Amino acid sequence: MEFDDEDKIKATILYNLRRKKVIGGVHTHFDTLRKGFPSHLGKDINKIAKELIKKAWILTKPASYGLQVSLNKNKLKEIEEFIKKILGCKF
Repeated sequence: MEFDDEDKIKATILYNLRRKKVIGGVHTHFDTLRKGFPSHLGKDINKIAKELIKKAWILTKPASYGLQVSLNKNKLKEIEEFIKKILGCKF
């Protein structure tokens, strides 16, 4: 089964947040989601991250210094299964 690049990017974003334990009350700046990706993918990463927010896998928290994000701890099982399916990573 072949996954498209968008799924791989989604899984990588989720994996990075999960690996750093950015879950529930722990937040990181929205712009850090682009770290580790080539700079020419910046707009695509933002679009894909917004899709993950719509799916409620990533939660947002507005702050005076910019938008903060974290993984939705209520959907962690679902997120981990998606990461495992796309990237083959375990936690």
